[in-house]
Amino acid sequence: MNGNLLRVEGLTRTFGTGCRHCVDGRPARTNHCPRCGTVYALDDVSFEVRPHEVLGIVGESGSGKSTLMKCLYFDQEPTAGSLFLQAHDGGNSDAWAASDQARRRLRHTVLGMVYQNPVDGLKMNLSAMANIAEKLIAAGERRVKTMEDRALELLDAVSIPSARRHESPSRFSGGMQQRVQIAKALSSRPPLLLLDEVTTGLDLSVQAKVLDLIRNLKRQLGIGMVLVSHDLAVIRMLADRTLVLLAGRVVEEGLTDQILEDPQDAYTQELVHSLL
Repeated sequence: MNGNLLRVEGLTRTFGTGCRHCVDGRPARTNHCPRCGTVYALDDVSFEVRPHEVLGIVGESGSGKSTLMKCLYFDQEPTAGSLFLQAHDGGNSDAWAASDQARRRLRHTVLGMVYQNPVDGLKMNLSAMANIAEKLIAAGERRVKTMEDRALELLDAVSIPSARRHESPSRFSGGMQQRVQIAKALSSRPPLLLLDEVTTGLDLSVQAKVLDLIRNLKRQLGIGMVLVSHDLAVIRMLADRTLVLLAGRVVEEGLTDQILEDPQDAYTQELVHSLL
């Protein structure tokens, strides 16, 4: 692992069986085969995340960003590829090939996930406190007092008013729901946090509060993060290194400042210029 929290090798996720036309080669800017209809959501993607690092993943809609996150969090099975986690056998064996029980343990103790749509990450009919307790129970915690204390600590950290902590997220604004999601994702103290388009659809003022929260967590907790966004302004603010996806393929990667100041790939140049 060479000290990496996470390493992905050759991640591929296809929908369809493929044909000679698309297996032998397809245009660089499409992930869809017009002959057989196969979609290459991800195609031979490799990267690593180092301790205390935020890796940004950027690309247009349909580039494979959310599919990548779902594979990392075991929501989807990859078609091919390997996932090595420092917390799983010291990074010496493929976590995607592990047993269902081992993958559930990794999901609940090693990884924290914040979805673009809070409905995917929260039980809307449970209270904010109970949502955090649910994650802790899945991670093996059984002491009620410990769960209550941890929930109060985290909800305070993400600025959920004490008077509303026993309310269900269905009664919260979008920004508050995202903050509860972040608290839930952090509840088992995972070394790696996955953030999928966490500011999409939020008002600008709410976006700023969520981004400030993530930036503070990065500084205070020092955990690794994978941050997916189509917004380069978000990537510029938070990411140490950046990976650029186009039609399921990595077209450029490097230090964020380098990517944004001197992009080499034509597609990355288009993305950067669109921000200016």
